[in-house]
Amino acid sequence: MGERTGYPPGTFSWVDLGTTDADGAKIFYGNLLGWEFEDMPVPDGPPYSMATVGGRTVAALYPKQDEQAPPAWLSYVTVEAADATAARAAELGATVISQPFDVLEAGRMAVLQDPTGAVFAVWQPRASIGAQLVNDVGSLTMNQLNTSDPEAAQAFYGALFGWTFQQVAGGEQAFWGIQNNERLNGGMMPVPAGWEIPSHWIAYFVTADIDASAARIRELGGGVTTGPVPIPSGRIAVATDPQGASFALFEGRVDD
Repeated sequence: MGERTGYPPGTFSWVDLGTTDADGAKIFYGNLLGWEFEDMPVPDGPPYSMATVGGRTVAALYPKQDEQAPPAWLSYVTVEAADATAARAAELGATVISQPFDVLEAGRMAVLQDPTGAVFAVWQPRASIGAQLVNDVGSLTMNQLNTSDPEAAQAFYGALFGWTFQQVAGGEQAFWGIQNNERLNGGMMPVPAGWEIPSHWIAYFVTADIDASAARIRELGGGVTTGPVPIPSGRIAVATDPQGASFALFEGRVDD
């Protein structure tokens, strides 16, 4: 069981979903992943709904305010200083979508877009470390970058976070493992040729039975776009929720 009390800088630590239908998303993910929700009040805004498994936080969702942006999951990387990281990212060619700001007493964050177009966030923890449970059923296990330019992405994230990239597959199915301080921290692959989609990060959640979960996604009004398919450590499936946000599932061997 991957219980956490903190994350080293450069480690993925949180994901949240901005959606057009928060109540519908709660029903979908609650039924699919066993999440329970606690609404946290937000001054002058809709609540931020914390998802928990066994009383431990694993993710969150909220009604998005930007009507032009599609529903999407956002991946967060822990940093020592959000302001310094955002400034460095801009120097490296990133776009600062949201300048660093305080999230009540929980922490400080910024939203960035890397030079290849993928959006992510950085998190400077204070009262909240992010997810209290990872690498267990119903929780986050990996964040994967699907990018139009793997070389540019490696240069950017390597300079920003000190990540290293190890290629484990080549050809049309090229794939890199992302390591932070010699610990597996995520994955990267090129956007498949001919796919008219922008670079993006996708979050993987653990399931005990990926075939049953894929069937359940369809029953709940979502869609399965890829898989389930085998990978060296297990099986994966890529899916969309009823509002159109993409996510992935993993069944197999996980780290502690």
